[in-house]
Amino acid sequence: MSVDKLVVIGQGYVGLPLALRAVEAGLDVVGLDVDADRVKRLASGESFIEDIPTDRLGRALSSGRYNPSTEYSDAEGFDICVITVPTPLRDGTPDLSFVEQAGIGIGPYVRPGCTVVLESTTYPGTTEELLRPLLESASGLTSPGDFHLGYSPERIDPGNPTWKLENTPKVVSGVDPASLARVDEFYQRLVHRTVPVDSTRVAELTKLIENTFRQVNIALINELTMLSHHLDIDVWQAIDAAETKPFGFLPFRPGPGVGGHCLPIDPCYLSWQVKRRLGRQFRFIELANDINHEMPEHVAQRVMAGLNRKGRSVSGARLLLLGLAYKKNTGDMRDSPAVDVARRLQALGAEVHAVEPYAEPHQIPAGVTVVGLSEREVSAADGVVVVTDHDSFDYDLVVRHASYVFDTRNRCVGPLVERL
Repeated sequence: MSVDKLVVIGQGYVGLPLALRAVEAGLDVVGLDVDADRVKRLASGESFIEDIPTDRLGRALSSGRYNPSTEYSDAEGFDICVITVPTPLRDGTPDLSFVEQAGIGIGPYVRPGCTVVLESTTYPGTTEELLRPLLESASGLTSPGDFHLGYSPERIDPGNPTWKLENTPKVVSGVDPASLARVDEFYQRLVHRTVPVDSTRVAELTKLIENTFRQVNIALINELTMLSHHLDIDVWQAIDAAETKPFGFLPFRPGPGVGGHCLPIDPCYLSWQVKRRLGRQFRFIELANDINHEMPEHVAQRVMAGLNRKGRSVSGARLLLLGLAYKKNTGDMRDSPAVDVARRLQALGAEVHAVEPYAEPHQIPAGVTVVGLSEREVSAADGVVVVTDHDSFDYDLVVRHASYVFDTRNRCVGPLVERL
């Protein structure tokens, strides 16, 4: 297969790295996005993703093979289209409206022999039961037969310096053997290794298994951490000791909750589908969700209790939060538990300042004052709360000058430091 033109719908944390990698592999790429401001920034050479340096984006633009656009008409004549749009939850129910819009938008440009791949995380059955009818209706073609259709779950890990798109194994699938062959051949041009599976449902479930595994194990450690606090046991030291076992154990560490698109949302797609199709509850997922959603409130209550022990009420206290993104070394604010912590502390009457070097100004929660990390800011605070452990933070400075530190990430050591 010779792919001359690729369309990537969605130019966010998943779509943009895919688009640029394809350009580097010699493909002509149209990067479609409904956000006109985002497209304008990309076209001017401004990257908003930490993993995509400006010079890399600039090289893609100067090659003439990368075209950011808001117009589906620019997709005309495409050979392959990859859909990487968000799949959020709305009141606990999967919201596939962005997938639907992408299918409706690209459908008129589907032509015989082309290939469409869905990468957005979703419940098993979405590719064949939702996306395929939309494409067939808009194009007048059928799959399998006239065009190829597949699913390949994204495995982008923002801020990970080791595992990138190209060296992370890529699960691939198709609605029939011919579609699988096309999808597999395409991704082999972009990544070191592909992992073909028998059906799109298997591939869709694969992604949900990966994220559910993490959600459940993080919840286990978070609940254990809350209990260990009352038992006066150092859970961090216990986890480090358990990690020395060379088999049968994988370390997970506690935190203020879970964030990003994957963990707060993706397992819910699986539990929703199980309840819808089988009429049963996925109890592990629902319990894990409850525990992890409880963590921001637990952090806020621990901070309040810590201040009380020092004779300071949380109401009227000036608190300095380190980090607002959901993950260190990124500006990704999607469903960040740090934002939830900030809001809960505000609701208790605290004046919240925050150090967040990566997030953009419009993403900062209302009422939160963004400051730099300095001796003056640390000394002026009644308490410092480490929520997102960016490597750029000077934790020694914090320990030297803070009157009280509540550390949810185990980055600070000192007599005035209280850990999650």
